[in-house]
Amino acid sequence: MARTKEFDPEAALQAALELFWRRGYEATSMSDLVAHLGIGRASIYATFGSKHELYLRALERYQESCDPQLLRELSQPGPALPSVRAVVRRFAAESADAGRRLSGCFVVNTAAELAAHDPAAARRVEHSWDHIETLLHSALVRAQAQGELPADRDPLTLARMLLVLLQGLRVVGKASADPGRVRDAAEQALALLD
Repeated sequence: MARTKEFDPEAALQAALELFWRRGYEATSMSDLVAHLGIGRASIYATFGSKHELYLRALERYQESCDPQLLRELSQPGPALPSVRAVVRRFAAESADAGRRLSGCFVVNTAAELAAHDPAAARRVEHSWDHIETLLHSALVRAQAQGELPADRDPLTLARMLLVLLQGLRVVGKASADPGRVRDAAEQALALLD
């Protein structure tokens, strides 16, 4: 008779996400995972595969939790430009928040630590960035169609600039104790939408 799992795989995945997010991939050992998840090494391997596979699943879980909020914010009916501005300001506020800044963004952390030499991680980072860029582009196209954005502005180029800004806010916010740095950069970028 097959044994039933004595742990909740979803809770274990969430716990792994939190540990990887806080410590990074390389700094998290399998022993760290065993201790933090409270389950045996064999159970981790049987359920999630390797440490690398567990990391990638944790990254996917993180993306699944963030994407719906961004979609809701950028696809609200009515004027689109206020939603774009609110998203940029939210990213800046989160990046400058002392309680959140040290952990940063799990996708940005993955890009910095793994994307240059880990094709699977790089694909997931690119997927996340493509998704954000698409949402921003759609919102800016709507803003232009509604007369909120001047006709001579290119929504795709602006979406790409905002994507790079948002990711840069996460990096600078994580490393800088000066919250004005990210807030000022966000406001300057938003001036380009006028």
